[in-house]
Amino acid sequence: MVDWDLAVSAAARLAGPGPTITRPEAEAVVAELRADADRSTGLVREFTGLEATDRTAPILVVDRTGWIQANADGFEDVIGPLIEKLQSRRGAPNAVAEAVGSKVTGLEVGGLLGFMSSKVLGQFDPFYSGPGLDGGAPAAGRLLLVAPNIVHVENELGVDPTDFRLWVCLHEETHRVQFTAVPWMKEHIHGEIDRLVGAVDLDPAKVAGMLGEALKRVGDVVRGDDVSLMDLFSTSEQRVVMDRLTGVMSLLEGHADVVMDGVGPKVIPSVDEIRRKFNQRRKGAGYLDRLLRRLLGLDAKMAQYRDGAAFVRAAVDAVGMDGFNAVWAGPENLPTKAEIGDPAAWVRRVHG
Repeated sequence: MVDWDLAVSAAARLAGPGPTITRPEAEAVVAELRADADRSTGLVREFTGLEATDRTAPILVVDRTGWIQANADGFEDVIGPLIEKLQSRRGAPNAVAEAVGSKVTGLEVGGLLGFMSSKVLGQFDPFYSGPGLDGGAPAAGRLLLVAPNIVHVENELGVDPTDFRLWVCLHEETHRVQFTAVPWMKEHIHGEIDRLVGAVDLDPAKVAGMLGEALKRVGDVVRGDDVSLMDLFSTSEQRVVMDRLTGVMSLLEGHADVVMDGVGPKVIPSVDEIRRKFNQRRKGAGYLDRLLRRLLGLDAKMAQYRDGAAFVRAAVDAVGMDGFNAVWAGPENLPTKAEIGDPAAWVRRVHG
């Protein structure tokens, strides 16, 4: 139902190669990012108190096409159950319909991946389970660092490249530590994603009704109201799951932001300048970029960083880092979406 090869090639053409640098410069960037990712492990452990085994995941410094391919592979795994559900309900399409339909959806997915590939600086993929390091046990995820985008942003902001690269690596390494030190987190999130996909309603009448309602509310998205296309096309059951996912993703992203800024002053002299300029850059996107972000729900992603960081800081202020780390004890201690905005409520529920 999706021509993944077409999706990847279309996304790569849309993304472009990124900034032009010489081969020696590129090799130096790759080496520095790898070293920074390794260096970040101890810094994250010291700041957070989370114990995570070193080198559980390969570090891949990739270009935009490499990021696109990695995420196309991930998308294929995630939506596989949905495709099976569709095929079991409707039966296999005829050859012509399948060929045409797969190319249309391939181009749609390619457009999404192409847009995203120029925005992402790094990503920890907890669901990757391919070859481990040095031929050892299977990897527990993989860490992707998108070198062209990192170079582009550091040039655009006019910040110290060495400081900026370590700052980015601290954020992504925090995610690796979260999933390594908290072994139940991967399966918990995977289960929520399965529930989200499983709740897709394939009844044609209901789908038509949702489409009609969504078309009526597209103007809300364009105007910047607190709604995305995902909200418009989701069922009430899916929105419950999405609220739970919003809570946990806000925690993970906010925690990583707190760590990268908290560790920063010791090892990144210009961390305050980087954060100030980086936040200003987020506000300064053009109209088309802001519209696409709203349509795709990326504004909500930015809110996760902001609101999650505020939650973590307030919780740590109230009960200390050791008290905050109770959040990792089990799924029942994760903050709800409402508690992200009311850290005191989480403290009362978990600590009494």
